[in-house]
Amino acid sequence: MQTCADGVQRLLYKRCPVPHRAKPVSKDTIMPLSFELDNAQKEYLGRQATLAIQSVLDGDSDAAPLNPTPVTIRECAANPDAVNRNLGSFVTIAENGQLRGCIGTIVGHEPLWINVWNMARAAAFNDPRFPPLEKSEWPECSLEISVLDEPTRCPDPAQIEIGRDGLILQYNGHSGVFFLLVPVEQGWDRKQYLEHLCQKANLPQGSWRKPDASLYWYQALVFKVGK
Repeated sequence: MQTCADGVQRLLYKRCPVPHRAKPVSKDTIMPLSFELDNAQKEYLGRQATLAIQSVLDGDSDAAPLNPTPVTIRECAANPDAVNRNLGSFVTIAENGQLRGCIGTIVGHEPLWINVWNMARAAAFNDPRFPPLEKSEWPECSLEISVLDEPTRCPDPAQIEIGRDGLILQYNGHSGVFFLLVPVEQGWDRKQYLEHLCQKANLPQGSWRKPDASLYWYQALVFKVGK
């Protein structure tokens, strides 16, 4: 665990704590992301995650990520290419509908296409809750990718939506982070979400209300991968 220069905590190999079956978020509560991914880009990132795992299962752990092709690169100032941005991502593996691995980064420190490759391998082979994925299990596995937008200051805790917003709290030298689907699975309301975030940061309850506490939120684009 390291601290980034921008003051937002970097979590490498953060684990998704539970298999997630998120309740749908109302279209009225969906916030615009600072990036877009079209179908070609999603397919490319899906291939990246799949090949990252398949190559190890085939004995080629030295295989390198697929470089982006012109299909995935759009030279348009109004719509910067998301696959080359330093965005965080989570890769979730399910086997017959049950969680088999989930690891990611809240804040990206490398291009998204590389991050997805690394998180896919980590979810398959380095999630300490599970043994490394076996080749015999692979046909029964499905993948899901969550691409995280850059965290920004939360202007008002009353605007936090369960299932939409991940949170980061920093206060008095402590910090805590929750992936956006954690409160959905735990059945928390907004206040419980914030109080558990304080607990995660080893802070007293209500610390999120302190005037000098820094509360960040982030959203994500989540999509399933066709193998």
